[in-house]
Amino acid sequence: MIKVNVEINNRSWRKEIKNPKKYFSEKLKKINLKVSKLVKQQHRYFFKTTKRKKNKITFNILLTDSLNMKRLNKKFLRKCKSTDVLSFPNYYTGKLYIWSRKFAPENLYEPIDLMTEKSQGIFLGDIAIDYEIINSRCKGNNFHLEFDKVWIHGLLHLLGFDHKRNKDYFKMNRLEKRFLNLVC
Repeated sequence: MIKVNVEINNRSWRKEIKNPKKYFSEKLKKINLKVSKLVKQQHRYFFKTTKRKKNKITFNILLTDSLNMKRLNKKFLRKCKSTDVLSFPNYYTGKLYIWSRKFAPENLYEPIDLMTEKSQGIFLGDIAIDYEIINSRCKGNNFHLEFDKVWIHGLLHLLGFDHKRNKDYFKMNRLEKRFLNLVC
């Protein structure tokens, strides 16, 4: 089961997405099996070491504005400009941390032993999305379609996909289109 914690720090988002929790629960139901399968493929070692029957997969989304995106981009990627989406995976060199507590900023990235039976699932990481860029891209047509493209792109980054090489770009693009067809 995939769960998302949504944090809105710009009021403009409420105009387009009235109930973010409901919005994402409906979308994630449609791609649950595909994402679970990708997590297992990308991080096989974890599933070999655990005996859990159900693994919760969780990630956070921050819905923000251009000013905050610029700050995040400068702080973490050393780029002094805003961008549509930033992804912050919760793993280093292929190792996932396990989400052990309810969502709270102070214990968000606390690593725990993979073998523990008390963990509640896998925490993939964080995604930040810029309202102004999404809104300007859709040009009044379909805000939700553009938004879905962006958060799916961010989710694929959390799952370990990248687009630095052409081969990786085409693979990630194919997955984005597949997920987008499922959620729309």
